[in-house]
Order: sequence, then structure tokens, then C-alpha cells
Amino acid sequence: MKASKCPFHGATTQPNLGTQNKDWWPNHLNLDILRQHDVKSNPMLDVSYKEEVKRLDLAALKNDLKKVLTNSQDWWPADYGHYGPFFIRMTWHAAGTYRTGDGRGGAATGAQRFAPLNSWPDNGNLDKARRLLWPIKEKYGNKLSWADLLVLAGNVAIEDMGGPNHGTVLGREDIWHPEKDIYWGAEDEWLGDNRYGNTRQSLENPLAAVQMGLIYVNPEGPNGQPDPALSAQDVRETFKRMAMNDEETVALVAGGHTFGKAHGAGDAALVGTEPEGAAMENMGLGWISSHATGKGVDTITSGIEGPWTTNPTQWDMGYLDLLMKYEWECKKSPAGAWQWHPVNCSEEDMVPQVDGSNEKVLPMMTTADMSLKIDPIYREICEHFHANPEVFGEAFAKAWFKLLHRDMGPKTNYIAGDYKDVDYVWQDPTPKGKVMPDNVEAAVREALSKSGLTVPQLVETAWASASSFRGSDNRGGANGARIRLAPQKDWEVNKPKELDRILAVYEGIAENHDVSIADVIVLGGAVGIEKASGVKVPTTTGRGDATQEQTDVASFDLLKPRACGFRNYAEKEFAVSPEEIMLDKAQLLGLTPVEMTLLVGGMRAMGVSSSGEGCWTNTTLSNDWFKTLLSMEVKWESTGYNSYRASDRVTGEQLRTASRTDLVFGSNSELRAIVEVYAQNDNNEKFVKDFIQAWNKVMNADRFDLN
Repeated sequence: MKASKCPFHGATTQPNLGTQNKDWWPNHLNLDILRQHDVKSNPMLDVSYKEEVKRLDLAALKNDLKKVLTNSQDWWPADYGHYGPFFIRMTWHAAGTYRTGDGRGGAATGAQRFAPLNSWPDNGNLDKARRLLWPIKEKYGNKLSWADLLVLAGNVAIEDMGGPNHGTVLGREDIWHPEKDIYWGAEDEWLGDNRYGNTRQSLENPLAAVQMGLIYVNPEGPNGQPDPALSAQDVRETFKRMAMNDEETVALVAGGHTFGKAHGAGDAALVGTEPEGAAMENMGLGWISSHATGKGVDTITSGIEGPWTTNPTQWDMGYLDLLMKYEWECKKSPAGAWQWHPVNCSEEDMVPQVDGSNEKVLPMMTTADMSLKIDPIYREICEHFHANPEVFGEAFAKAWFKLLHRDMGPKTNYIAGDYKDVDYVWQDPTPKGKVMPDNVEAAVREALSKSGLTVPQLVETAWASASSFRGSDNRGGANGARIRLAPQKDWEVNKPKELDRILAVYEGIAENHDVSIADVIVLGGAVGIEKASGVKVPTTTGRGDATQEQTDVASFDLLKPRACGFRNYAEKEFAVSPEEIMLDKAQLLGLTPVEMTLLVGGMRAMGVSSSGEGCWTNTTLSNDWFKTLLSMEVKWESTGYNSYRASDRVTGEQLRTASRTDLVFGSNSELRAIVEVYAQNDNNEKFVKDFIQAWNKVMNADRFDLN
């Protein structure tokens, strides 16, 4: 039987499920992205992890972890008698999947336990690291999530080996099945790289890794070719997409590679299949090797073989010492991988073998390591760190903390831990706001009502502010009122000139009543909905206003929507359909199919549409938009890529226009079923009530202090 090259292996048995819907209609809009993490998969519904972790004895846990570090197991021996480097790699790879393009990936969910991450080539043998940690998880139970443990283990390892560390934040909640909504690339084989345009910088968005199944770059060099200069381009681009600048990149690589070794002791063809494709009797373990003992000194993982430093279980300047001291020559490892060795290495720089024997081996560097010496910018940073060990240590500690916590969002989302009480701009700091007394809120609402702003202006401004939130990394949202700051104030989708006039009104109201502009923006949306529906919209105040200095412009610009189906906006024609982009946005906002349907139908009914299409009603919040959508008195025809018009079936008169994100709610059978519920004569009141509930979910998405 021919071995599968597909990274997403099927089961070892192939039941005949018959021809399925996706087989008949492969282009059918799939709403599964909005049904992620169904509660039916979650065994912890009756447990509040955010409360449980507050009761965790962190000191006792760290002591127990330190005992694990040096308790070498025969079934998977510790290199040099210490699992520290192994756990650091596990932690790095849990967090290192984070990417700025869509905020997905990262360590916040414990996703490394599931496919495809648990079976990526770059995660080879990390299944053993997680298995070594099971007794810790078993002991601390509900007070310790796997997501937190995967991060904490690496930090405790750094501390135990004398490395600098800024501590660990706890509070990550586990997921219970694979995240099918994350796009890791279109390649159908491991290490495929069909993700580039014309240059190494034109990597497909939102991807960050250079090949399918890698965390960052290929350590042997681009496409396995040992070219350090070209590798530097990959390193710079991928780390940039991980939110790291050049100094942070050098600090992470040099600091991380101060510890441990790579494994390529023999023929890689002797390594068995990954965990998801392994035989049942292996009990979830993969990469079983038949090379000699298959473990310890005989381990094969990346195919590269050898340690980076002379003291692989000790924090020191060894990595930079060796990198800068020697000239390096490129050779093949026992597994056939390209790697670099020092020319004329002195005896004092040789490294003891991992099994504790008296044998000495050469240190090595990967092509990616060599890029730090070849690239002039990276080399200058290396030289600076080499001459200033304390600066290097602090730079590593800061960059490492950022790597592990970038996807947790603002500091207000931190629950427990031993982290330093320091504010970083990448945490999106926002001053604490104050809750409005009832009389002040009433006065602000009245001022907004009399402001002369229209319902669409009030509603769309609130939506533009709040819908910048993305639950993937808890960034964006209404808190901070960053819509009035660069870069958001200048985004085309936010209609900068009109926005400037609206914000001037809001700033005056905020100043007159001594409240935050952020709260005024959200209250403006509520007032607009009240004008359109006649129904009171409850709100929660207490937001603060961020400053420009507290806002990382380049980082926030990555949140800019290139398209927003909720506002009928698209800056250009994309390879994927507008409705698919809308689904992706809805998932980042944490919406269900019902909530997405309600919000689109409600905002269109109130006249929110950047293109002007889809506005068929008189800015009243009612189910009339849904009724009109379902009308059989018209027939629709396409007039362009994302444009349609409806004509009266009898007279032929053109009555209205629409986009794909309008008509999908009538053409898709699942969405139409939802629309039909709310279009019923007896469900207008339900529609308004449910819309307001969905609206407030978005308005408060970033209020971690309320959750």
C-alpha cells in the first residue's frame, strides 16, 4: 500500500459513510467554522477554570516540576540527565504557532495535544514531553489546564537551568477537540511550501511558517538548502509575522539554543509514523524509531544532530561565544541533514555525549543559526549581546515572555501566576475606566439623541470600534477607543472623513460629562438602536481611553479588515468569496450562525452598508429586511463579481441591489432556515430582542473584567 503524503491522515479503518453533502456540493458554504468547540465535547462545563487556577499552589507545582526535570525515565531518557531543554522546546512550539495575520495559533488553548499540531514534523517526539508531564496534570487536576502546564513547564526549566525569566501568567483554558478553523496552508504533503509569491517575503497571509508542518523556518535552510543569507530572509519574515523585531528574534534564537541539542542519530527512514497515524497499541505515541534503541543517544527527530553549546543544560554565553569564535563548515548529519560544525574546534569546546559517557562530540549550528552571523543586522545585534551578557539576558527574558503570552491579549485577561507587574505596549494597555452613575449615563444618552447624528452613523461607528476585536488573541475591541487613534482612524472601511466629524461630537459629549470616549461610542450605538426600534438597549460602561503612545501602530494595522460583510465592504476582489471572509470575521468575534445572521440583518435594516447595497428598508430595526430578502415577488440577477439586482417579476422594474453577503442569507439552506424563523409574523419582537443580545456580545467582547 502506498504511503499517504497527506498531512491530514484519515483513520486506520475506512468506514463507508456513503456520498456526503460535501462530495456532491464541494463549493457549498460551510458554517462549521462558527460551531467550533461545541459544548458537547467539553467535560468541564461544571468547572470554572478561571476560579480553580486562583487556588493553585504555584510554589508546590513548580517544585514538583523541578523534580520531573531530573527524574530520567528509561522509556524516554533525559538528555544530559535533564529534561529542561526538551520542555523548553515543547513550550516554544506550543506558543510559536501564533501569527499576527489573524491572531490564531499560540499557546492559549493547549492545541498542541490535537491534530494537526500533535503530528507536525516540527513537533517530532514532543508527544513524549507531554506524556512525561501527565503525572503533574493528574495530581493538580482542575486547578491546572494543559494549556498553562505546557507553558509553565518550559519556564520552570529555564529557571532550573539558571536562565533569566519574567515568570508565567496562568489562566489559559483548554480546548477539547482540534481547531478546524485554523488555516495552516494548502499543501497536501508535509514540508510542502506552495505558499510563496515571487520572493521570500511574499509568504501567503496569514501564514507565518515557511513550510507545512514547521513552526518557523527550515533549520537546514530554505527548502533544505544550506544558504545562511537566504535563511536570514526567512527568519526575519517569519519572526516578524510572530510579532518579533530583529533584536527580539536574535534574543529568542540565541537564548533558546543556549539549551539542549538536536537529534539526528541515524537514518530518518527508520522513524515510524506520527501520533495521529500510529498504530493503536502505541497508545497515542508516534515517531517510534527502529534505529538502535530509538531513544537517548539514538534519537532521531529533526535529523540534525548535536548540541549548540558546551554546557547544554546551563544558561551561559556559550551559544554566542561559539558562534562568534569559530569559522563554520557545512556537513551532513548521520540522518543526512545539512548542519554546520566549527573548524578546528578546541578540546575545551567539545561537548559530552547525552548518555553521560566520556565520549565528546562537536557542537553544531543550523543554517538558521548561521544566518545570525551572516546577516549584517543580526550580526551587529549578536556582537552587542555578546559584549553585554546582562543586556542579552534581559532581552531574552522579555522576548520569551512576549512569545508565551502574546495571544492572551491585554493584561486585564491575566488570572494568576508569578509574572512581573510590568506593562508592555504589545499588551495593548488601556487606562481603567469608571462606571457611569445612572444619572450621568442618562444625560449622555440624551446628548447623543440630540446630537443630530443619524441612526446609521451611531450604529456603524459603534460597530467599527467594537468589531475590531478578535478572539483569537483577544486584541482590538471598543475598550480604549482606539478608533480615534492611528492607524484605525485612517482605515478606509471606517470612512475617515465622516468618522472625524462623528468623533468630534463624541469628544465634546465625553468632555462635558467627564466620561470616556470609549463609553460614549458604545452608548451611541445603543441610542441608535433605540431610535430604530423603540426598545431600551442595556449597556455596560467602565471603559477607558487609550493614548497613541499606548498603541503599537504597526501591530494594530494588522487588525484592519480588508473586507467586512457586516458593513458590505470589500477593498478589492479576493481569491475567496465575500461570504467566506464574513464567516472568518464572525468566528474571530465568537459569533454563532444565528448571531451572525441577526447582526447582518439588523444592521442592514438600520441602513448600515458601505457599498449602499442591501439597504431596502427605512432604518427601522425590524424583521422587514428578512421579509424582503425572502420575497418571491422579485427575481435576482448577477451584475458583477459582488453585485446583484432584483427586478419585479411582473413589470421588470429594478427594485433593489445586493451583495453576496446579503443574498447568502437567502441562498444558503442553513442560513435561510434561520432567516425564516425571524421573518415570521410572530417573531419581530424576538428578532429585536435577540439582535440586541448579539449586539451587546460584540460591544463587550473585550471586557475581560466582566467575564
